[in-house]
Amino acid sequence: MHVGIAVNPVAGMGGRVGLKGTDGKVAEAVGRGAEPRAPDRAKRTLDRLAAVAPETTVSVAADPMGESVVREGGFDPVRVVDPFDGDPPEPTETTAAHTAAVVRAFAGTDDADASSETGGDPVDLVLFVGGDGTAADVAEALEGTDVPMLGVPAGVKVYSSVFAVSPEDAAEVAASFSRTERREVMDIDEDAYREGEVNPTLRGVAHVPVADDLQSSKQTASGTVESLAEGVAADVRERGGDGVTFVLGPGSTVGAIKDELSFEPSPIGVDVWRDGEVVVRDATEAQILDALGEENVIVVSPIGGQGFVFGRGNPQISPAVIRRCDLRIVASRAKLDDVRALRVDTDDPELDAELAGWVRVRVGKFETRMMKIV
Repeated sequence: MHVGIAVNPVAGMGGRVGLKGTDGKVAEAVGRGAEPRAPDRAKRTLDRLAAVAPETTVSVAADPMGESVVREGGFDPVRVVDPFDGDPPEPTETTAAHTAAVVRAFAGTDDADASSETGGDPVDLVLFVGGDGTAADVAEALEGTDVPMLGVPAGVKVYSSVFAVSPEDAAEVAASFSRTERREVMDIDEDAYREGEVNPTLRGVAHVPVADDLQSSKQTASGTVESLAEGVAADVRERGGDGVTFVLGPGSTVGAIKDELSFEPSPIGVDVWRDGEVVVRDATEAQILDALGEENVIVVSPIGGQGFVFGRGNPQISPAVIRRCDLRIVASRAKLDDVRALRVDTDDPELDAELAGWVRVRVGKFETRMMKIV
């Protein structure tokens, strides 16, 4: 197996600081204290790949797009491209054009960038670390080739069905796949997304390994949530009056609960509520942590079609926040009918393991359903 690994070093940086994405917002994310997410996600993938397929040949691009993290992961990679011409920028200065140059070199479609050590032969798989924007850049660069791509999820949104469920799953898929299929690459306008408009756009169709450990495209579940929202809001009012702090996640289902609580929710953000009022609207991770009290409850709804409770669209609810809160999951029956199991991807594998298992999901004013987090 010959894998080309491309790391978007800024992917996902905007999440925990409340920016819902990093496109055009890198400087603001840094100003808010954002920390890189992609290198650690890449390292987790490489650790697993080294365990399950240590003989894998790995091609890389010059830093800051992957060379050092691949070496730290235990591989002796071949650098096939330096999109920076020997003048490496700061990680925050990398662009979509750099990603495209790296991927074309991996695919052997840019002879000027191909290393003589590889003979310009295409890799068997482009394994990229990023989000939907990175996926679109990779797919565009691979257009017209048969080289498959697979994403290690590191962005905030991750709508496309070209991503593995987790970094470790990406390694398992890379090491074991035997066939591919065509899958859609979706992206959304992040500025519109920040205003609450979610309109995924088809950006390409790419060859992707066939495996069980790939996420589905995000879907919007049908069905009413009014009764569910009414019941949950009543519980929130009762406990919130006793000083319990509620961390209310993003999405339309929890948004209906916020409506029942008679406040205007942030369109796709996390709001903190206590004692009958909003404590923080559209909160960052730091603001949530500052607002927590002695007793705290997170209320979240899984992403339709994917089943992610944490790790897609709500990175503000970080491991540090989760460990200080009780968890309440709410979802319409229709949404749960679309998923086989619930999933978590918190950036903390130990916490993911602690969260795994059977949980009770509120599906109506009083009704619940048992679902398994895997």
